[in-house]
Amino acid sequence: MEIRKLNSLRGMAALIVFVTHFSDITQWLGGAFGGGAGAYGVMLFFMLSGFLMSYLYLDKDFGTNSVKRYLVARFARVVPLYVLVVLASFALTKFGSDLLYHIPDHQALLGHLLFLYGDSVLWSIPPEVQFYFVFVLLWALAANRRGYIYILIVGCLLLLFFTNFPRIYGDIYGVPYNQFTVLRSLPYFFIGVVFGLHYKTLAIPAYLKKHRFAFVLCLIPLMYPELSPITSDAKNRMWLSYEVLLVMSCVFFCVVFLVPDNNVLLANKVGDFFGKISYSLYLLHMPVIMQVNRFELAVEVKLVLSLILSAACAYLSFICLERPLARAIRKRANAH
Repeated sequence: MEIRKLNSLRGMAALIVFVTHFSDITQWLGGAFGGGAGAYGVMLFFMLSGFLMSYLYLDKDFGTNSVKRYLVARFARVVPLYVLVVLASFALTKFGSDLLYHIPDHQALLGHLLFLYGDSVLWSIPPEVQFYFVFVLLWALAANRRGYIYILIVGCLLLLFFTNFPRIYGDIYGVPYNQFTVLRSLPYFFIGVVFGLHYKTLAIPAYLKKHRFAFVLCLIPLMYPELSPITSDAKNRMWLSYEVLLVMSCVFFCVVFLVPDNNVLLANKVGDFFGKISYSLYLLHMPVIMQVNRFELAVEVKLVLSLILSAACAYLSFICLERPLARAIRKRANAH
């Protein structure tokens, strides 16, 4: 069963990253929407990912065939377009162009293809893929000992907190790796998993389901470093702040559990469109913004042009590459 309002949330996550990078690159409004605040969009992506995996799979029998179908589905959804972008970036970099992303040598290429490291926005794909395998462990626990999932999650959160999120990064024979980005992302996947566990069973009283809870999304810009009334270092630590985790979890909970499914702000065709192209938009918007910024145009014109071109590229990528490749992989896997 599709939860339509999550399409808009996914699209909103991609647009948060887009606006942040546009603000950083062009210094639109003095960079007020930048300062690394695109992290909040990626946090939404990770919570959505954990939620949907939990919602879709934890009630299913755990077995070899089920796990195979799950891994194929997740692989088909994320990996093909990512690999194409990585290979294209490597080829362009070798020819002296950073039109896409900077992947200068075979070691950097291998780091990307092994999901150990990512340049620019590509950094978020290794944590996503690595969590797919962590989720298999959670799924195995859910088969007979679901309660242990909570113990494991709480234990991991405490361990990360008391070890100050270990900075595990470097290179092996020149191949870069960065497990720090994975560790700092885990809490957001875990929160999504916990919410997914309870989505079908948690009985929310009818009087609590209100359309106005959609405005909880306004809390996200209140955490932007240049806009936030918060005076602690939480607004700058972002990924390493459990205060930020609390706020983002509250936002996610309200949207998923308290906002009615037919909310016009979240269940609409515009949200469906941006949700559908969100992955391609996330991977491709940076090169578009960089190219548009070369032109001598008013910054507002650059914003509109960058958004239109990014959405157009993302849509073409979705219909010509992302969706056909995913279907072909799933079809081939099901044929065996």
